[in-house]
Amino acid sequence: MSPEIFTKYLPSFLFILLRTSIVMSFLPIFSSRNLPIQFKIAFVLVIALVLSPLFEFNISLQDLPFFIVQEVLFGIVLGSAARAVFMAVEMAGQIMSNVIGLSIATVFNPEIGQSTEVARFYGLTAMLIFLTVDAHHTLIYAFVKSYEILQPGTLNTENLVNRAISGGSRLFVIALKISAPVVIIIFILNLVLGFLYKAAPQMNIFFIGYPVFIFVGFFVMLISIPVFINVTAEYFSALGDELSRVLALARG
Repeated sequence: MSPEIFTKYLPSFLFILLRTSIVMSFLPIFSSRNLPIQFKIAFVLVIALVLSPLFEFNISLQDLPFFIVQEVLFGIVLGSAARAVFMAVEMAGQIMSNVIGLSIATVFNPEIGQSTEVARFYGLTAMLIFLTVDAHHTLIYAFVKSYEILQPGTLNTENLVNRAISGGSRLFVIALKISAPVVIIIFILNLVLGFLYKAAPQMNIFFIGYPVFIFVGFFVMLISIPVFINVTAEYFSALGDELSRVLALARG
């Protein structure tokens, strides 16, 4: 390879490498701590090498710090948008564990750290759904498309910040939708046990209610799995539209 070709593609390579590394660090599976760091670095470098000849960016040294800040922000927003459903599923699992009394049973989850078994089960199920509906193909397409739409210095930072804030509130909405069946049933069960305690104060409601909460909670989770699959698959199927909106907002 001649020095002229190396100099020509070096700015594009570094620019693509920056965006790729940030977005990939947020993606499910790839961001897992189970993957060796050497594999992650090699994977990001290969993507940057493959895409560098396809795109050419004119980046001046004076504006380089500004471009880097914009790219970091865009990578965080795009990666978070792709990972939003997984974060919501994990949050829903934590909520269900709390209401049925299993929040003490935590394990180390390589994806996010400490997690309950319920949240881990839902997270693994969501991962399988993600791959089943081919959402990873949509994600790859949107990522490559971002280089065609967004040139260096053309990002609308204000829109990206607003999108990040609204995306955070969307997580709670999805998590509540997923955990709603268990939360509502346990709430009703708490009311029933409260009335029983008023009618018979000598009853030890704690020792009666704890196993009832676990049994009813698992039963409701079991019968609501088809609903969880349909809701999660619907969100994953709409991932392409969500990423397109992020790209449109970033372009301004």
